[in-house]
Order: sequence, then structure tokens, then C-alpha cells
Amino acid sequence: MRYSFEDYVIDSDRRELTRSAEPIAVGPKVFDLLLHLVRNREHVVSKDELLDALWAGRIVSESTLTSHINAARKAIGDSGQNQRLLRTIARKGFRFVGDVSEIASRSAAVSTDSPVKTIAEAPALPDGPSIAALPFVNLSGDIEQEYFTDGVVEDIITALSRIRWLFVIARNSSFTYKGRAVDVKQVGRELGVRYVLEGSVRKAAHKVRITGQLIDATTGAHLWAERFESALDDIFELQDQITEAVIGAIAPQLERAEIERAKRKPTESLDAYDYYLRGMAHLHLGSRESIDAALGHFSHALMRDPHFASAYAMAAWCYFWRKVNGWLTDRPGEIAEGARLARRAVDLGRDDAVALTRGGHALAILTGDVAGGIALLDRALVLNPNLASAWFLAGFLRTWNGEPDAAIEHFAHAMRLSPLDPELYRMQAGLAAAHLFAGRFEAASSWAEKAFRELPSFLMVVGVIAASHALAGRPDEAQRAMKHLRELDPTLRISSLAEWLRIRRPEDVATFADGLRKAGLPE
Repeated sequence: MRYSFEDYVIDSDRRELTRSAEPIAVGPKVFDLLLHLVRNREHVVSKDELLDALWAGRIVSESTLTSHINAARKAIGDSGQNQRLLRTIARKGFRFVGDVSEIASRSAAVSTDSPVKTIAEAPALPDGPSIAALPFVNLSGDIEQEYFTDGVVEDIITALSRIRWLFVIARNSSFTYKGRAVDVKQVGRELGVRYVLEGSVRKAAHKVRITGQLIDATTGAHLWAERFESALDDIFELQDQITEAVIGAIAPQLERAEIERAKRKPTESLDAYDYYLRGMAHLHLGSRESIDAALGHFSHALMRDPHFASAYAMAAWCYFWRKVNGWLTDRPGEIAEGARLARRAVDLGRDDAVALTRGGHALAILTGDVAGGIALLDRALVLNPNLASAWFLAGFLRTWNGEPDAAIEHFAHAMRLSPLDPELYRMQAGLAAAHLFAGRFEAASSWAEKAFRELPSFLMVVGVIAASHALAGRPDEAQRAMKHLRELDPTLRISSLAEWLRIRRPEDVATFADGLRKAGLPE
């Protein structure tokens, strides 16, 4: 049944409140309260009746009931002062006083004599990755914690919705499963999603523990599970911390799962997104051969979808990676092509955090406009503050711009967001360069060695190892690193350092040059 009043509609079957056909987010208990009052609008509903109907007679504080009433009023544009629709009757209870029209639901409107069957078809899976975040289970046994538990999931849904490549089921649909024992495969079929996030919340004393797990709804396979614990000091700050931790953990897992899925598809059935995913798998590896393969996959993606902003950005980033590792064979032509692709990415992807991140970073290094690149990455972080790649690539640009301490904060935040990221070695490399320019040579060599173990062909890392060892007074280690550096790029010279990495601050160029000169790099 649907109940219409003013320009609002409550749909009891779909458990949805809308205004002028636009959904309004309300908590499940608030929805139940509002629906109960609308259904029983012919009489005053006492507090006891509400408690029985909504909380099955459990003991609930006066403030909890009041907060639910206030939330219901807010959802329908009412207030305790006006009481235009939901009126408090002193010492009696509450009554809904708006003019309501009842509209039979579509399924009920079909005659029982009709031969037409009203079986809802399951929605098809979207072409790209899709997810539903189900309401987390409140294990505290405290009804007062429902708001916190629901708020955590609502924040997670909002954060997931900022990931442009991800199709996210709206909160009003996913919350219809609240309080129900569900089979994730059935949820996946009913909502038309490939992945389901579920979890639980337990509060004890002044601590809260949240567990989450990511499941492939097509197979039931568990892809990821994690537990988060924190002190319960500032509840809103805690919700933000939990959201950041969950998104930072599951976003790379979703990408990995999609990459593996794309790898299993036969070549003849690949679409633009599949080619993009295959390209990402190669881009993460960072070797010369893998970057060549990645660029080929991104090119195939663009042939199939010439408006694919992120594919332009990743293709541009391949040219950036070739440049900083000394792999360009047609230097002017490849730099020009990379810059063209990067500009196309940021033009098409003005609201795409991934496109702005990779395109903006590539544009900064390929053209030398570091300040412009920082502005683009700052915009990406506004669009998606949980995008680890935006944090670490912005960290690189701030390193080259002479802001090593701010850069270190960016790298640390990226690593906290995604501690198992396939690009972790790039974050470690950024920390190494930032510490070098901050004069902390021990930290620089330590971080650079970690990155080197993952990718020995990373030219900048080898350069930082040579320079930091030389500046720390370890000539033997510096010379060993320099020998490897000269093997990787025999053309690199002291005179080309600023253009190589777009280092803006003269004293940073001088620090790097001094270290490399002591290690044996020619002028």
C-alpha cells in the first residue's frame, strides 16, 4: 500500500519515503514509526502502543522515542514547533493529522482473477562492479545503539557512492533487509549486485568493535574480512574513522576482484571496462614490459569507449611512468601524446576522482605545471576523500613542489587508507624522496630500500638510495646503487635532474644533485 499526503508518498511494500518522486533517507525505525502513525491516523496513538509496535515492548528511554518522533517530523518537513502533520497530544500520545490518500500497490492492483502473473524480475547485473552495503547487526543488545550502527552503514554507502566506477545500491533499498536473516546470493539476485558488504557492531563500556566482510554474491565466496576497534569518545569522529577504514580496505579488494574476473573472460567478449581492468593489473606491476602491456589495454578500452575518462588518464600515466624511468624512445612525441591524453582525461572527467588523479598527476610531470596538477588532485580528494591513489600522488607533487612534510602526511594517509595496496611500493618511494628533501637521509634510504625490493627497476628509487647513502656518509652503498642507476639509464645526468622529476625548489635540486654527484653521477 502507498500513502500519499501533500507531495510525500510512503510505500509500505518498498519501504520507501519519497517527496516529488525523490527518495528521502530515513532510518528503518523512523520509517516504521511514520508508517504506523499514518496507518492509524484516525486515532491518537499512545506511547505504549508505539513501543509495542516498534520495539516489541522492550524498555526504551523517553529520549529515544522523542528522537524518533523528531526524525520523523524532519523527514516530512515538519517540526515540533509547527506540528503541521505529526501532532503531539499532551499526556495522550501522537496523531498524524495530514490528509492522506491510499493508493493500492501495483501488485495489489492486479485482480486475483487475472491470468497475468506479477512476479518481479530480478534486475540484471550492471556492466561494471556493483555493491550493496547491508545494515550491520547491532550485537550490543542496546536499542540506543541502533542510530550509531545505522549511521555507520549510511556513511559507508555515501562514501562508496563517491567511487565513480562503482554502482552502489541506495540506502533505502539495502535497509529493507534490516533485522532479517538473509542469504547473500539471494540479496545479490534481488538487488542486481555482484558484491555485498555486511557486518556487525558491538559496543562495550567505552569501546566499539566493528567487523565487516565483503562477499561475492554470485558465488558466496568471502573476498575480505576485517575487524576495527576504537574508543567511543566522539561518536561522529568515530563514524568518520570507521568509514575511512572500511572504504580504504574494500576499494582495492573490489578492484582486485574485478581484475581477476576480467582476466577470466575470453578475449572476444571483452568490453571497454574489461580492457581497462586488465590494463590496471599491468600498471600496478610497474615494469617496462607491464607498462607497455597496460598502455595497449587502455588503448583497446578507448577504441571501444572514446569517452572513457579514466582510461585516458591511465594511458597518460603510462607515458609519465615511461618518462620518469628513462624508457622514452621518441621523447618529444611521447611526452606530447601523454599530455594530450591527460588533458582529455581531465576534460572528460571533471567529476571523476580517478581521472583527475592520474590525469592531473601525469599532466604535472609531463608539462611541468606542478601547481596545476596539485589543484586537480585537490579537487579529486574533494570528490573522493578516501581515494588512496589521490593522496599518494598528491604527496609526490607536494614533494616536487618543496613541501616535504605535507607530502609525508599525504603518503602516510594513503598507506593508512590502503595498507595492502598493490601500489604500496610507490607510496614508499614517495616517502623516501620527501625524507631526502627534508634532510632525513636515514629515513630516506630505509623507505627507498623497501620500494626497491618490490621493483628494482624503479629509477627514482635507485637514485634516492644512491643519494641518501652518499649524504649519510656511506660511499660503498652509494656507489653500488649508482652502478645500478647507470645500468638502468646511462643518459641520466646531474644537469637533467630538475626536468626529470619536475623538482621546483632549488635547494631540493641541490640536495639531490649533491648526493648523486658524491655517488658518481656525471654532470
